[in-house]
Amino acid sequence: MEQEAAAGHGRGGLQQPVSAGVIAVLVGYTSTFAVVLTGLRAVGASPAQAASGLFALCLTQAVGMIWLSRRHRIPLVLAWSTPGAALLAGTAPLDGGWAVAVGAFLAAGAAYVLTGLWPALGRLIGLIPAPIAQAMLAGVLLELCLAPVRALTDDPWTILPVVVVWLAGVRFAPRWAAPAAFVTAGVVIGVDMVRTGTTIAGSDLVPRLTLTAPEWSWAAMIGIALPLYVVTMASQNVPGFAIMKSLGYDLPWRGSLVTAGVATMLGAGAGGHSVNLAAISAALAGGPPAGPDPRRRWIAAQSGGWTYVVLAIASAALAALVAVAPTGVIATVAGLALLGTLAAAFEGAVSERTGREAAVVTFLVAASGVTVLGIGSAFWALIAGLVVHVVLIPRSPSPPAGRHR
Repeated sequence: MEQEAAAGHGRGGLQQPVSAGVIAVLVGYTSTFAVVLTGLRAVGASPAQAASGLFALCLTQAVGMIWLSRRHRIPLVLAWSTPGAALLAGTAPLDGGWAVAVGAFLAAGAAYVLTGLWPALGRLIGLIPAPIAQAMLAGVLLELCLAPVRALTDDPWTILPVVVVWLAGVRFAPRWAAPAAFVTAGVVIGVDMVRTGTTIAGSDLVPRLTLTAPEWSWAAMIGIALPLYVVTMASQNVPGFAIMKSLGYDLPWRGSLVTAGVATMLGAGAGGHSVNLAAISAALAGGPPAGPDPRRRWIAAQSGGWTYVVLAIASAALAALVAVAPTGVIATVAGLALLGTLAAAFEGAVSERTGREAAVVTFLVAASGVTVLGIGSAFWALIAGLVVHVVLIPRSPSPPAGRHR
């Protein structure tokens, strides 16, 4: 009897981390892949190049997760930068098009590597007040989160089913609300394809990497690479590290960040915008859902990595489905998926009474969508917020003359 119980415990001990890893990756992927495709298309990617970017992200994340988790025996989960993809979606097309965007992705990956190898750079980024970074993210997200409202007024009968299913999901199964909204969108797209006679070519269902030689421009470095680096560090890497620490894991900061940076650089030419530490997915794979024994939870990252491989194979088909979607459907899915991120960014921006003016200015400039000197609003929002912060920050009173400690 004791042997049977031990065997059952072993099977259960393996089943929980495996299923937790699969669920963590599936939820993260289906909730935000539409945001990634939207962001890549916004900075000049063709449908094939956007599908290639999704494919590359899945593969590089899979390899990084499998290697890191096996080496360190901790449930270390990688993900793409959803805030970074949202930032791309709000960026105006640059001179040089897709090639300079690829150059910016490569530069952001190099910055992650440099941050891992040179801690002083990470401390420098840490000097940016968190409310300003969160306000920049909120401003970038605002336009995307308004998309469901606009789409609903333009074509209510197409968009309403997606919204209703998402709302029901938030009420009864919040973790699956965004995936359920995408499944509903898939049904809507299928019905529209039947109604209009639209078809998808078989060749479009085959995943492939479409490589683009990077080009360089100051506008792309300042307008894409720098904001992408800042928002990913502030909203993905740092929170991901904090979540793992709260779960009792001594995360290898340098190795993790260097691995994420190398993965980003390897995938950049194929369209992958950013690989980084996961935050929410890390909590699913590294917490109690992955089993009672923390020493076995690293298996969740292994199963999650292999799940990314399967999703990579499906990426072309999903991208092809998105490409034939009626106007507003995918924007609605992306906007609904980002509502929670927008709420968290708003909360972070105004969480401290001191410095709210700087956060509000940052938000307004980012939300304005202005482009100056070919550089997008995210960069100017950071500059404006920092200037206001420096001008308004309270000064410590000088000690009276002649008084010594």
